[in-house]
Amino acid sequence: MDNTASLVALSQAMPKTELHLHIEGTFEPEQMFAIAQRNQVALKYDTVDALKKAYQFTNLQDFLDLYYQGMSVLLHEADFYDLTMAYLEKVHFENVVHVEIFFDPQGHTERGIPFEVQIIGIRRALEDAKKQWGMTYQLIMSFLRHLSEDSAFQILEEAKPFLNWIDGVGLDSSEVGHPPEKFANVFAACRDLGLKITAHAGEEGPPEYVWQALDLIKVQRIDHGNRALEDDDLVAEIAKQQLTLTVCPLSNLKLCVVNDMAEHPIRTMLKLGLKATVNSDDPAYFGGYMNDNYQVLIERTQISKQELYQLARNGIEGSWMASGDKQKHLQQIDTLFNP
Repeated sequence: MDNTASLVALSQAMPKTELHLHIEGTFEPEQMFAIAQRNQVALKYDTVDALKKAYQFTNLQDFLDLYYQGMSVLLHEADFYDLTMAYLEKVHFENVVHVEIFFDPQGHTERGIPFEVQIIGIRRALEDAKKQWGMTYQLIMSFLRHLSEDSAFQILEEAKPFLNWIDGVGLDSSEVGHPPEKFANVFAACRDLGLKITAHAGEEGPPEYVWQALDLIKVQRIDHGNRALEDDDLVAEIAKQQLTLTVCPLSNLKLCVVNDMAEHPIRTMLKLGLKATVNSDDPAYFGGYMNDNYQVLIERTQISKQELYQLARNGIEGSWMASGDKQKHLQQIDTLFNP
């Protein structure tokens, strides 16, 4: 077995965490079409093949337009359960042992779908995966940054009866023109409630947005963070704070954040002492789940066994799982890499 093949096999066998995953972004065309028919929701597309062709796009906004259209078929608790369970089953077979998933409640409440319908369906699937496979999880409620801070405060109020089910809050959707500072007050309120904090920053937005995420939002983790590399002082600050970056290789390629996977900055991040991790973001739309993301990195960037080991450890260490579970999975990784 050549070195590439052996590293791919190792990446598939090792216990993995998924720290940057939008549950609405796991909507495979076949499932979207089936739920649309079940709920008698009309899509623009007559067949699954026509819908699959729509999964081609060249920028973040085109993707988001399709993403929000996909959301429109989710009406009932069972829909949110089925969507979440299909994802969890898929990644269980890829040796993902812990997931920290985002959901976008505003994208559903704006359509008249009550908050409780969404969260009950999603959490029931997470609990079933825990019972069936021992998969642990954290649930992250994301604010949509193209909406107002008032809208974010409103959804936070609706979430309050379910706060014991919500582990953290995030910030996603169209980045450019919607800096983190727009949401400084609502994130302060979330910190006061004891919620963990993360935010998308530095995907399409400039390094200044990452600074705002650090200084104003006071993030405990940075989602994406690619453009932080343009600012040496920012890189030094992220390294000093030991903040985890939830990097999404295939997403970066699909949305033209990088033009070629061979140029992906994840190895540079590791060399600079940044705690980069591998994640799939919106895998149904971006061409792959966790194992696919690792495989393309191994094949195109020539990452070493030591770098793969570091990425695996970073995923465990950067997660919000219980410390006992962390130690168990880190030991499994050590044993796998150093038998």
